[in-house]
Amino acid sequence: MEKIVEQAMLFDFYGELLTEHQKQVFGDVILGDLSLSEAAAQYGVSRQGIHDLVRRVDAQLREYESKLHLVERFLKIRKEALQIRQMCEDGEVVGTGAGSVRQICDRILNEL
Repeated sequence: MEKIVEQAMLFDFYGELLTEHQKQVFGDVILGDLSLSEAAAQYGVSRQGIHDLVRRVDAQLREYESKLHLVERFLKIRKEALQIRQMCEDGEVVGTGAGSVRQICDRILNEL
């Protein structure tokens, strides 16, 4: 998985566990594509300070994932729901239940 996509997913799942300042800076730099220099000027700290904060937050988010595995579970459930839905589309699931199975998969995917 591309690093920025992975960081964004981790932030989506665990961002609320961060302080407001951490959320803002990390969000601006990683999701908002603000450079370290731009973020440093915006927050009135050094570029190195922003760099260190982003690294610490990234490590913290990865630590949450290593303990809770929420992103891993999300990706697994999504992949399996897509596989079931594809089986319905390919005709591997037949009968009157196929439409219901497809609808259930669609609801699961929409909830994810």
